[in-house]
Amino acid sequence: MTSILFECHHLYYLPNFLPIIEEFQQRGGYSLSASIPHIINDLERRHLCEAVETVGIEFIDGDNEATRQTELKSRKFDVVIVGVPGMLEKVVSDNTVAVMVYHGIGLKESYYRDSSRRINIRAVESEGRYDELIKRGETNLVLTGYTKIDPLASTISQKNNQFLETLDLSPERPTLLYAPTFYPSSVEQVLPKLPGLAQRMNVIIKLHGFSWSQRRYKHHSEQAKQIAGQGIYLATREDYNIVPYYLVSDILLSDISSTLFEYLALDRPIIQTTFYKPRLKHRILKARLRKRLDLVRTEKINFTQRLDHPEELEALVSKTVKNPDSMSRMRQEAADHYLYRTDGKASVRLVDAIEEQWDKDRR
Repeated sequence: MTSILFECHHLYYLPNFLPIIEEFQQRGGYSLSASIPHIINDLERRHLCEAVETVGIEFIDGDNEATRQTELKSRKFDVVIVGVPGMLEKVVSDNTVAVMVYHGIGLKESYYRDSSRRINIRAVESEGRYDELIKRGETNLVLTGYTKIDPLASTISQKNNQFLETLDLSPERPTLLYAPTFYPSSVEQVLPKLPGLAQRMNVIIKLHGFSWSQRRYKHHSEQAKQIAGQGIYLATREDYNIVPYYLVSDILLSDISSTLFEYLALDRPIIQTTFYKPRLKHRILKARLRKRLDLVRTEKINFTQRLDHPEELEALVSKTVKNPDSMSRMRQEAADHYLYRTDGKASVRLVDAIEEQWDKDRR
């Protein structure tokens, strides 16, 4: 039986892996395990343990990071799948097929910097990104599409009204999903405006995991808790998967998050904020912040409604609700460009590539 390890550096990486896990399980003949480094806080590690055991795979831990790494290395996994290179080389054996399914496809330059010579296969979500990685010297690429959005393919036209009711939201009202990144973020300016929106529509807030777990961003979740209720649902810290919230929302509101691109699979309106509150050092040294961002990719975005000032949010949302198809053609073209295929088979293509690599290495 072929052994597979999902080395999951954060809980919010798991949605990328779930369709791959399901594909391995459907094919059979695989032993699936998952683990998370001890540098991650105990609560997040416990949530990951519960999440992977819920989908029927083994969770591997240790008393500390050294014993965890020793255990993983001793198991000599046939395949190790990661969302970022991280400590990859400390847990793979010489014969392991190392696979990276990058954890985000947003507007940060780290997409291109996070790499390792030890990676045998890197899944790539679009032809444009594939070509750019080739230019930067990558040779281990497989064009698959984005595994995280595979579950959206068969449910594009469906809205789960029952799920909305469990959130204490009305299926009769339009639903806005606010899903910002952690930095640079629009959170502090947008949250005070959401109670006004909630008078006329459902509002779901899905914060980045770091807005719950990291001290410098924790004020995001504290601020969001203060406005939750009365038409505003705040997804909890342990609720790591945004995909079900995509399905019940009519509009996405975000900033520079990967959600801008993921939501394209549904051809529903996207509002993108153009404002954020940088740290003091980035207000002084603006070039440092620009260096963190993929400015070329940012400038090419033409499929979102731009929100330049928080005060304009209610008016823009109202206009968008009345004209949801106004940018449909641009969204569909963008989905083809940024997501390769949205047929729900990115995980199938990736597992095919993994099996091909594994068979080749055994010859």
